[in-house]
Amino acid sequence: MVNMEQQNKLHWQKSLLLTMLLTLLIVGGTFLAAKWIRYVEEQAAFVRLYEETNGLAQTFESHMKSDRELLEILSVIIAEYPDPADPELWELLDSYPSVGFLSRLELLLPDDTVLTRGGQTVDSGGYLSFKEEAAQGAHITDRVLDVTGSEGQVVRHYVPVVRDGKTVAMLYGVIQLGTLPMEIEANPYGNQAAIYIIDGATGDFLMDTWHTELGNIWALGDRPMAPGYDNEQLQQGLIDGDTGYVVFVSSTIGEYLYFYYEPISINNWRVALSVPENAVFADANKIQKILNLFFVLEALCFVLYFLWMIHYVRRETGEKQRQLEVIRYISDIEKLLFNAHEKRENIGPALEKIAHILSAGRTGFWMPAQGSEEIFYIWDESKNKLIREAFPGQKNSSQWLMTYFQQGHPQFEAYRPEQLQSILPKDAARIVNNMIAVPVKDLNGHVCAILAACNMPAGSRVDPALLSSASFSFGMFCHNIRLYHSMKERGELDILTGLLNRNRYEQDRETLPKLFHTSLACVYIDANGLHELNNTLGHEAGDRMLKTVAEHLRGTFGSPYTYRIGGDEFLIFAVDQEKDTVERMGRKLESSLAGEHIYVSLGIQWEAQIDSMDHLVKAAEQKMYAAKRAYYENEKNDRRRRD
Repeated sequence: MVNMEQQNKLHWQKSLLLTMLLTLLIVGGTFLAAKWIRYVEEQAAFVRLYEETNGLAQTFESHMKSDRELLEILSVIIAEYPDPADPELWELLDSYPSVGFLSRLELLLPDDTVLTRGGQTVDSGGYLSFKEEAAQGAHITDRVLDVTGSEGQVVRHYVPVVRDGKTVAMLYGVIQLGTLPMEIEANPYGNQAAIYIIDGATGDFLMDTWHTELGNIWALGDRPMAPGYDNEQLQQGLIDGDTGYVVFVSSTIGEYLYFYYEPISINNWRVALSVPENAVFADANKIQKILNLFFVLEALCFVLYFLWMIHYVRRETGEKQRQLEVIRYISDIEKLLFNAHEKRENIGPALEKIAHILSAGRTGFWMPAQGSEEIFYIWDESKNKLIREAFPGQKNSSQWLMTYFQQGHPQFEAYRPEQLQSILPKDAARIVNNMIAVPVKDLNGHVCAILAACNMPAGSRVDPALLSSASFSFGMFCHNIRLYHSMKERGELDILTGLLNRNRYEQDRETLPKLFHTSLACVYIDANGLHELNNTLGHEAGDRMLKTVAEHLRGTFGSPYTYRIGGDEFLIFAVDQEKDTVERMGRKLESSLAGEHIYVSLGIQWEAQIDSMDHLVKAAEQKMYAAKRAYYENEKNDRRRRD
């Protein structure tokens, strides 16, 4: 009896100890959950900050674009009036200030005088220079003083007035900075956020809904920053035109402000938002209170909850892990098959990965000959070997499956040997226990090949979707290999680099003027130092250099219009790309190659209208030669100069 009581007491003590331990765990779990929710809300806040800021930037740029279009229309009308002070003209101009950001319209004349409302003449006092403003063409100033009105600090939006090919005046709209918040009509975070437009070059505020007066962000001094952030990060980000955020303490409300900024396409201006922490974490704080209210209930129901969570976590973790493995497996197969039309050895590892994810003893791929070679591969997991020859009767079976899929069947499944007897020969039936197969389709949706797996574990049923998920990559392989053979047959590929060759370049330059819609850019590239590299380290080193340049060209510009036109000369046509985009891609190419100690000279000619392909190419070539001369004139490039 005593022994029983002692056993019961010991059991009770263990249970109590376990309950206390689990209670501590749930307390810790609740705390961690709150921390995690706060972290998630912080990340969501940054996403919302980005979306709100980006939306403001687009709204602001859209207004500026509309203002520019209006000013350009008016400049054409003004040019038709011999006398810029004509009352009829100013009756028209004075009717427009309520449109867009503009508060009024004015004309700067060649004698540096200004015509303002009603055509009145105002002396700019030497503050405005027609010559300087006209030299810049259509442009927007930064924050300046209003010299003809009483609006304090303004921005002027200029467009030239051209008559007979000569600028006879500069029309500008005056943007009153103090009215911008009302013009934009933005209300981010339910009016809890402050909106800023900042000149990144000077730090001047062009718009500030937080402070009563426009000032300078640098003049505000350093702010106490949250851990992990510093004032230098904020200043450098605004100067460089980066997109980013910082968290600092507001001297006005005494709590953290989340400050997000990004550049806009006007001068060096940046748009920014700041949101108080209580607005950012409003949802997180509500959830925290709810968690505290439910804490007692969680403690009482802990045992049951804990047991359920063990089951749930195991199930969900296993499923998530499976999904991640599938995603990785698809990604790995895509990478392997990306250039498998040139590197056939990649097919074996791709089939091996399929065998692994399906737990299959064998996986196979068959592409019948259709204008190119027939391709047949089998991966044997037991032998860890790639077999490139079909076993007897295998091609007949593959042809049966091809017909089966061409009839519209999405997949083939056979999990018992007797189901395979109708399509497999006797010799094959002895080594194949079960099979699943899916069609591989080309870009036009036609069945072009078969992907199959067999000898999965007995009693298991494999989801054919796992096999189908890899079929797209094999479809791209089929497309690439046919295209590759076609191009090789036509002599359009450069054998060393795999890029299009000069033959294809000569063909394309005749057709490209008919294909582009908005613009065409020519990028002319020369690999610096190839001659010296061949002389010092041999032609194999030079070939490696050219292959590396070609790989980076494909990675940056793609393959459709990328050519090797000479020994160390490459050329790319960028179709319907913005000028800034092409120039940014050129800088990216130079930077990535420099990381491998390879330096190129690059010339870019971008045109919206093509009068002559010869002019386009030669202009890019001349820019390349100028870059090449600058490269070899640089003293730190100590390689021997080459003409």
